[in-house]
Amino acid sequence: MAKVLRKTVFGSLPPTYIPSRLEERKSKAKTERQERRRKPDKPDDFVTYEDSSSEDETPQQQNEILRTSFNFVDYVRSREFDMKEVRSVNPFHASRHILTHDMFKECAISLGNINKVFCSQWLSNRQVVFGTKCNKLMVYDVNMRRLDAIPTLPNNRSTGPECQNGIHAIQINPSRTLLATGARHSSDIAIYRLPTLDPVCIGENGHRDWVMDMCWLDDQFIVSGSKDAKMALWRINEDQCDTDEENAESCPSYAHVSPLVVKECRSAQKIRSLCFNKEYKEIAVISLNGYIHLFNAETFSQKLSRKLPNCQDNVCIACQPNGLYAVGCRSYTLLLDPRTLQAVKKIASRYSGCGIRSASFQGDTLTVGTGLGMLMFYDVRAGKYLESSINASRTVVLKASKGYVFPEEEMDGFQQIKYVPAIYTHCYDHSGTRLFSAGGPLPANLVGNYAGIWQ
Repeated sequence: MAKVLRKTVFGSLPPTYIPSRLEERKSKAKTERQERRRKPDKPDDFVTYEDSSSEDETPQQQNEILRTSFNFVDYVRSREFDMKEVRSVNPFHASRHILTHDMFKECAISLGNINKVFCSQWLSNRQVVFGTKCNKLMVYDVNMRRLDAIPTLPNNRSTGPECQNGIHAIQINPSRTLLATGARHSSDIAIYRLPTLDPVCIGENGHRDWVMDMCWLDDQFIVSGSKDAKMALWRINEDQCDTDEENAESCPSYAHVSPLVVKECRSAQKIRSLCFNKEYKEIAVISLNGYIHLFNAETFSQKLSRKLPNCQDNVCIACQPNGLYAVGCRSYTLLLDPRTLQAVKKIASRYSGCGIRSASFQGDTLTVGTGLGMLMFYDVRAGKYLESSINASRTVVLKASKGYVFPEEEMDGFQQIKYVPAIYTHCYDHSGTRLFSAGGPLPANLVGNYAGIWQ
């Protein structure tokens, strides 16, 4: 959790300098190696081996270990007194501790007649913004438990009901000053200013079909992917998007921008999801025909396409900070090496008929939302699902509450029917101690919703 390299205050050695700690460390490392070397029932697709010569630590390393404190109290005191000590803390320890100790409790959110939540992001420590299939952009206040609707932006063309097919993507730029999402026309993008959510501009003439996903490259450049198998690069310059301040109070206005360049994603059929790999400066795109495509983020040129192994119904992709890709499929989650796009591991979903609908990385923990109303957590470093510290015989699973589905007009009766929702989106807040999950019924012809906050 915390790590502090202690300095001597009195005497020649710090209070952590206890030689028996080395023996405890060696015995613990030996137990972990034996556990890793134990042959599983089914061999892994990708195996790494440790060099036996690296098991012995040098005297310098042993001296540093004995001077290091892993006590969080020492970390807090060192920070409070501003001591000149090397200290660090794991920012993802809080969420991991809450998960393994079964401390997450769900607080269900009533959404009324909203249909299927597709995307979401935390705006602050008390507000969540999400987009729906019925083309609504909503903000939920966690403290007040209140829903507010944000007006969607129309374009210059005539927009009919057939052009509104839902908001499928919401992304916030790195400096958290701009929010990008879908516009009233599903083939356009809309940019809002944070934290006020004032409209900045609308992006037009980039796509002829629904925008399915977006990713920011930096604070100005954003890439969008559409069902028309095309990628569009946009530049959002707030200086060029300034509106008339005199008329802003009566009628907020916004600019209309066009993409810098539009590229066809070769070998792709209907782009479904994309993400920006900051480590390798590339954009990873998955399409519904089972391919993954890589674009150079600096030149916006397509580098390669690769067919995913036995990959069906792949609808989401996530990228770890070190570059590792996770692709959600119908029956498993696929981990890909970013250098070769080879499959590192296939993570079985543990439940039959459990499609992966959303995925995200929280440090070394991969969180996946399923089509059966469950959130599962996979420890990438340990190579297994996160185990409960309360009951070691089971893994950590969060089961969503029963949402509602609204019958169609031709169905007899109008009573709400309980169902198991699909988790189309989930996101952690900045502290990692709260998790927002939302979705709706998996069949396309059913109308319903689900949303909840785990805290």
